[in-house]
Amino acid sequence: MTGRQHPRLARGRAYRSLILVLAVLWAGVAASPAPAEAQDAEPVKVVATFSILADWVENVGAENIDLTTIVPAGGDAHTFDPSPEQVASIADADVIFEIGLGFESWLDDMVDASGSTAERVVVSEGMELLSGEEHADEHEDGEAAGDHEGEEHADEGDADEHGESDPHVWGDVVNAISAVNVIATHLSEVDRDDAGAYDANAAAYIAQLEELDAAIVTATQSIPEDGRKLVTTHDTFGYYAHAYGFEVVGTALNSLSTEGGDPPASEIAALVGQIQDEGVPAIFAENVSNNDLMQTIADEAGVTLAPPLYTDALGEPGSDGDTYLAMMTANTHTIVSGLTGE
Repeated sequence: MTGRQHPRLARGRAYRSLILVLAVLWAGVAASPAPAEAQDAEPVKVVATFSILADWVENVGAENIDLTTIVPAGGDAHTFDPSPEQVASIADADVIFEIGLGFESWLDDMVDASGSTAERVVVSEGMELLSGEEHADEHEDGEAAGDHEGEEHADEGDADEHGESDPHVWGDVVNAISAVNVIATHLSEVDRDDAGAYDANAAAYIAQLEELDAAIVTATQSIPEDGRKLVTTHDTFGYYAHAYGFEVVGTALNSLSTEGGDPPASEIAALVGQIQDEGVPAIFAENVSNNDLMQTIADEAGVTLAPPLYTDALGEPGSDGDTYLAMMTANTHTIVSGLTGE
């Protein structure tokens, strides 16, 4: 015979059943994917056109970005020709950082071919630019500004009005600082949640860049003023010369680009004569160019061909030029050693 259950027993069983139901429901909730807004945001997809710029971007973006570098370390952006795989690699980018000023002459076609809708950011905007004509004037007059030796930059933001702007802005560390600020600003706009991290990273990196700039000033001042004379493969050291008090006596290719063939014998002979007349003890090859031409010029002029400088690209990983800080330090050491013989 069945009788009525005791009220307490009935309530106890009902309570246990409720707990069991809630446990099943909770398990289902825990197993379900979290809403999109609650999940960790994916890194911002960022493209940098070449290795030096990529290093700046990486120092600011760090773990919050997924970085693609188009022209790798050791590559020459002047002569670069993208592969289909490289074109495809930028299709889903959120932002593309570039130098501009005609440096990446292949980029417009590459972006069009990829179908990318990424924001394009020209990091040279707002910098005080030099023009190719100003370089020519410095070569003829034998004058160098040496802006970082206590003087302000001249107002050269209108270089485009006077001739082709020199795109090799990274030769002056002040320009690197400007670019880092641009990078941090735009990453913060694309990814507001991590804006604080971008600002902090940029501030820390800028502090290192300021130390680098001061170290270059100190090191280059060890060269007598009349001995600060550079001869390189192409015209890539205009900003370095302008900032740190050098004269660019001449270049083998007599161009802002490495494109094109070797110069005619008459131009080589003229450069050899300049080197001898100026008493330049060493000339400098570059990591992105074949050094045979520079060796020929050095032999004919009776001077030393110094180890290659890192110019339009970082050195390979593990080299003494595999970051911007490292390459600028290595270049300065090579220049000082080459021109002083120490």
